Amino acid sequence: MSDFYPRSSYDLLAQALRDCPVVAVTGSRQSDKSTLLKTALSHWPIVSLEDLDLREFAQRDARAFLKQYPPPRIIDEAQRVPDLFSYIQTAVGTSGKMGQYVLSGSLHFSRLAGVTQSLAGRASLIELHPLRLKELKDAGDMPTSIDALMWMGGYPAVHARKLNPQRFYADYVASYIERDVRSLSAVRDLDNFQRFMRLCAARTGQLLNLNSLANDCGIAQPTANAWMNLLEASYVVKRIAPYYRNFGKRLVKAPKLYFLDTGLCAWLLGITSEKDLSTHSARGALFETWAVTEALKWRAVRGDRQPVYFWRDNIGNEIDLLLEQGGGITLVEVKSGQTYQDEWQRTLQVVERHLGFAARKAVLYGGDMAQTRQGVQIVPWRDLQCAD
Repeated sequence: MSDFYPRSSYDLLAQALRDCPVVAVTGSRQSDKSTLLKTALSHWPIVSLEDLDLREFAQRDARAFLKQYPPPRIIDEAQRVPDLFSYIQTAVGTSGKMGQYVLSGSLHFSRLAGVTQSLAGRASLIELHPLRLKELKDAGDMPTSIDALMWMGGYPAVHARKLNPQRFYADYVASYIERDVRSLSAVRDLDNFQRFMRLCAARTGQLLNLNSLANDCGIAQPTANAWMNLLEASYVVKRIAPYYRNFGKRLVKAPKLYFLDTGLCAWLLGITSEKDLSTHSARGALFETWAVTEALKWRAVRGDRQPVYFWRDNIGNEIDLLLEQGGGITLVEVKSGQTYQDEWQRTLQVVERHLGFAARKAVLYGGDMAQTRQGVQIVPWRDLQCAD
């Protein structure tokens, strides 16, 4: 098996370079951004701002830096010098050419002050996440069970090089904290920050209560909010908003928290093996996390900026995934059980009645048999196939 998995974002990158002068490729560490760019743009030179001398050069004299490293050019770890974005805006604005710069990094560039304004209308954003189920299938490298898939997670190196997930995620967290958290934030207590990550892992798939999280971690609520923003900006977690349009009854307004990789989440929870995960109390939450992240990845590879939602009312009725697409709504109930149960459809029918019109309805579950019941598509986890 090659160290490089053909990524669904390859075509999206090619199209973006035809349409925009600047393309920003972001995503978590180890999501294969550099490999993707080296493979897709093998003739493009790369300059990395991870290099301290080059970073100091770009900070001290951005115009001279861009003159010395002209387009076409890949600038890696571009978030290290956010002021550079304004100078790139000026440089690309005078030529009118498309596909001049590719900026890559492990921080969501739109979270950097001034970046959104600097590159508005001139940059296309591509988010590269860990591997999708479809990418593993296409590579002929599917794990043998859903528990193995969730425990291993989606980071390419784990699958391509058959790495021990325990060792990989231990190194990943240490690298993330040392390189990103230390350099990009004012976090002083790194040990407590890692404890914060573990507490977040225990809440994946749950409504987010920052006050409770802050109390459990022994930090102030503003600190918890700042740390959560950092985790989200560096593609470790995602907050999913509830859907409450066109509903007259009272609905939950708090977001739900999800890790963007189940392998990382499982490691933070202390899950040491596929067998351990199969009986762990968090298995259902991890299955829901996997399903939601598959939907997020599907949106990302299509260049689709529409959010995904959940639905929950004040008496506990809940739909795990609600997608607006094709002029309609798709409702997805996610269940980790291996044996289908008719009662899983109940909330789908409840929500459809409140919508007032027919919705596409599906149950994604941990079993093996595909079927259709009462207009509801029953989808085994192996058959989850989100077309690009």
